[in-house]
Amino acid sequence: MAAGWRRTLGLLRDGRVLAAGRNSEGQCDVQSWREMVALSCGDWHSVGVRSDGTALAVGNNRRRQCAVAEWRDLAAITAGYVHTVGLKGDGRVVATGDRTTGACEVDAWEEVVAVDAGSYHTVGVTVSGRALATGDNSHGQCDVGDWRDIIAMAAGSTHTLGLRADGTVVSTGNNADGQCAVESWSGVRVP
Repeated sequence: MAAGWRRTLGLLRDGRVLAAGRNSEGQCDVQSWREMVALSCGDWHSVGVRSDGTALAVGNNRRRQCAVAEWRDLAAITAGYVHTVGLKGDGRVVATGDRTTGACEVDAWEEVVAVDAGSYHTVGVTVSGRALATGDNSHGQCDVGDWRDIIAMAAGSTHTLGLRADGTVVSTGNNADGQCAVESWSGVRVP
């Protein structure tokens, strides 16, 4: 499943996709999608990866966040507010969409095993457990340079979470609603 702003996507066992919610920009027009293996929702667009490693996107494309037709060999995909990030099978990362925030500055990233897109930033994890981040850092959401032993990351609107191999969680960024209050968490695992 994938949840976006006012919509939800569901991936069926046979590779088809279901959609529910707001469709004002065509972001739920996924009825024709087949052989899908991964989904993600941005605020105004929906993206997915097919079993052959190609990508599909629907919805608002004003910042070229849906310009994924040429992408190949994808292992994962994630959608932010107006950008899309793809993880290739060889550990390189590609991005498209709004370049003004820096969230698409991932061309130099290598040996990446996971990525996630926040509203205006992108995060990743390398095979060695190093955390990466680029984009808007107005709340410190990209201050992950000293994080080590990371196995998964999640990018919120203006905060970032990292899961360490020992099951503890680190956070950085906007904590106005307590969303970064995870220092006591332990035993957390990747689903």
